[in-house]
Amino acid sequence: MIAESDSQEADTGDDVDAALPPTSTRRFVAAPPLVPEPEPAKREGLPFLAFVAILVVAGLAHLTGAPVFISVALLATGLAVLAMHLRARRSEHRTAVLLDETTARSRAEIETLADRMWEMQESEERFRGLIDALGDLVIHRDRDGYIVYANKVFADLVQTDQRDLAGKTLAELGIDVGVVPDAAFSDHECLSSTDVAIRTPSGPRWFSWIELSVRDKDSNAVSHRAIARDITARKRAESSLITARERAEYASQAKSRFLATVSHEIRTPMNGIMGMARLLADTSLSPEQQTYVGAVSTSASALLALIEDLLDYSKIEAGRFDPEPQPMSVREIADNIIELLAARAFAKDIGLGCHVEPDVPQLITADPGKVRQVLLNLIGNAIKFTDSGGVLVSIARARTETTDRICFTISDTGPGLHDEDLERIFEEFEQADGTSTRTHGGAGLGLAISRRLVAAMGGTISISSRLGQGSEFVFEIPVISATDAPQGRQNALLGRRAVILSKNAVEAEAIARTIRANGGAVDVATTVAQAALFAAGCDVLLVDAAMEESDGRLLKRLRQSGFADCEAITLIAPTDRGMLGEFRAGGYATFLARPVRGGTLLRVLLSSHAPGLAQPQPESSGAPALRAVGNRQRGLSVLIAEDNDINAMLARATLLKAGHRVKVVGNGKAAVEAVTSAGYKHRFDVVLMDLHMPVMDGLDAIAAIRRHEEETAVPPVPIMVLSADSQEKTRHAVLAHGASGFVTKPLDPEALVNAVEGQVAAA
Repeated sequence: MIAESDSQEADTGDDVDAALPPTSTRRFVAAPPLVPEPEPAKREGLPFLAFVAILVVAGLAHLTGAPVFISVALLATGLAVLAMHLRARRSEHRTAVLLDETTARSRAEIETLADRMWEMQESEERFRGLIDALGDLVIHRDRDGYIVYANKVFADLVQTDQRDLAGKTLAELGIDVGVVPDAAFSDHECLSSTDVAIRTPSGPRWFSWIELSVRDKDSNAVSHRAIARDITARKRAESSLITARERAEYASQAKSRFLATVSHEIRTPMNGIMGMARLLADTSLSPEQQTYVGAVSTSASALLALIEDLLDYSKIEAGRFDPEPQPMSVREIADNIIELLAARAFAKDIGLGCHVEPDVPQLITADPGKVRQVLLNLIGNAIKFTDSGGVLVSIARARTETTDRICFTISDTGPGLHDEDLERIFEEFEQADGTSTRTHGGAGLGLAISRRLVAAMGGTISISSRLGQGSEFVFEIPVISATDAPQGRQNALLGRRAVILSKNAVEAEAIARTIRANGGAVDVATTVAQAALFAAGCDVLLVDAAMEESDGRLLKRLRQSGFADCEAITLIAPTDRGMLGEFRAGGYATFLARPVRGGTLLRVLLSSHAPGLAQPQPESSGAPALRAVGNRQRGLSVLIAEDNDINAMLARATLLKAGHRVKVVGNGKAAVEAVTSAGYKHRFDVVLMDLHMPVMDGLDAIAAIRRHEEETAVPPVPIMVLSADSQEKTRHAVLAHGASGFVTKPLDPEALVNAVEGQVAAA
């Protein structure tokens, strides 16, 4: 700096300082001179005096007689000196002006630079203040992890002066955040993120730590810049959610255990009620007693159905209802369910029929248990709400360019539904009639469970209904790994003509659809007079046994009306089996059991001469009274391990009635001793083992028996587990422990005999 300047510059500087705000800390100084100060004013007259002196000398030379050229030369020299002096003065003036302009410009640039530096400082201070106001941590570290800069929020958090943070590492402050290695950002930068816990006097706090590590391309210098946001509230919320989820899972497990226990405790006495009612029904009872026994069986079945719905709903809610796909026959499942529910329909005097289109695959891959349950729910629901007419089940294959599905349609002639109820009835615990005066009971879970089951199999379910005209449920499942039905079935009945005489329009329609789908012709009549109109060309006559008299009077009238040469087949209900001899004597060649299976119908119609009154449908698995007793294996030796006296008595009576030998023990240890102590000639053919027994439970008993068989190298005895717990995990557990099969309580006498004999046949 220079100590002083001209008065004009000093005045200008004072004006600038006076214009600044009182709080400003800026100071301006005069720019240093670029040239020396001018010489004193007395030196400015020397060139003029030199010119005068030269002019005087030139005059004296002329007066003294010197040559003229000397005087002229002296005069020219003086003029030259004077001209040079004037030129120098002009040059000095221009230089001074230029210096004044340069000095003013330099001062303006210095002032502008100072203003900009001040603005940058203020901007940086505002930015840091904004970051601090947001509450985020800002840390800048060098290559080795030493702090270069940290904001005030970070300093306050670690309770350290902001100026003392430089040169420290995060580890020294108790923060576990390492330095990203150089190899991690060979592309000159690396963005990393993690959650970091920092201890504070008020407890640990969590921060979302995001750090950008950068390598300078030119100097290869490395720096790590991080910003961290407080997420303590979010972490606490996550911890609360995890705790709540664990509690919910524990509650769900407790609910499953509770339901399994309740199921077992309810099924055990229910097994005795239903089983004893069946045994009692087979004895000689008066009509009044038969009515009472039937009421007991009906009530027990209703209670059992409710228990099944509650268990299924619980499994769905717990998310343990995954499909178990395997090859299954759609026709077989549909026919079995129709036969199973036929008794309900016949008890209400309504029809029940099933028609399967010929192009439906022989086998598909699906979960047969869930398909069966959906059909049971939908068909059973339709029967419950239908008081006249009937229920028709149709199964078809719906194929497009992109989809291939099996379509199940269940139509009824019930009361129908309002439009606003069509979606509501699929909700849990909802019914079409939710008033206290409703006619039909139920928990309102069947349709809700069905919709979830269909969705789990990748299908859809829907309903259409008109009030007073019935309802139609449709559910579809995808066709996977289909095995097509034999070719040519569509024309199997080509050239055959049938007439159906029945007042049951639904069943007649199902039979007619099957005949038409296989190439035959058919007409349906409800009276003899109406049937007579279709007599021409008819070669087979199907007559409902409900319209026939014991002496065959109806068939005689039909013969007289034009059906003289027709083959006559009667359609009988299970309760009409006692009249088969009379029907044969009346002129009927054979019979078909209602509800008529499509396969059995085709086989009978394709026979040129039906074989008497022999059973035309041996594959039927309907009511126990229809089963061929002569095919049973007689004289099996069966061991029953059951601690409940009623259940043991029921199983024993059922097997004894089927012609088998039975021994009963009351716990698992006794069962092990009975099996292991029996000689090879006296070994049991089948063991029925209850799961829950005193002394030793069923699983431990099975394991002990299997160990004995391995040690003695004897063939394994089939062991059937008896349990009221129908959950899939229970089935898998007992099979994994060495059991051969599983029978669910309440015991069905016919199912129990089939299971026992089936195990021996398989062995």
